[in-house]
Amino acid sequence: MFNENNYEKVLKTISIEKANRWGLILMIPVFFIFTALHIFLWRNSMLEYFREDFTLMKVMKDGFLFFIAFLIGIVLHELIHGISFALFAKRGFRSIRFGVLWKYLTPYCHCTEPLKIRHYIFGALTPSVLLGLTPAIIGLIIGKYLVTFFGIIFIIAAIGDFMVVHLLWNEKPTDYAQDHSLEAGCFVFRKKQLDF
Repeated sequence: MFNENNYEKVLKTISIEKANRWGLILMIPVFFIFTALHIFLWRNSMLEYFREDFTLMKVMKDGFLFFIAFLIGIVLHELIHGISFALFAKRGFRSIRFGVLWKYLTPYCHCTEPLKIRHYIFGALTPSVLLGLTPAIIGLIIGKYLVTFFGIIFIIAAIGDFMVVHLLWNEKPTDYAQDHSLEAGCFVFRKKQLDF
């Protein structure tokens, strides 16, 4: 049973500007690794898109569909956070809040109650696995680069989540973390040592 009086409270946050910078930096290796794997596995299949029936209308249609998929993916990313956190929150989905930091055009999901750090990390990483890594790998398996590219985008979109998890990596998994309501990051509640 969590009792805040038995814990030392420590703030761990990252700046959204820093997360965005790292996203831009990591975009290049993530893009090249998955694209190189796709080319290695499927050779010239990426070029076929531009060779067969290539028209401006086809590119615009595919671009529009990809944009719609991207918008839906953003909503799903936050919803997956919410569902993942709610699985471990005592009050379930009643503890979950959604919103947008309009200054940065950044949507967010916020859990209002502390979760064990292992559960918090699970909730933080689940969207990157389901919307990023999984489509990237499926695209590689079936030879559809647009599916791989969708995965690449959502691996990069999860950079802030990866950075928060990195802040928690050396914390005890049985201690607690609670989302900060206004910043990217959380409060960590470390169990106090009993003095004898």
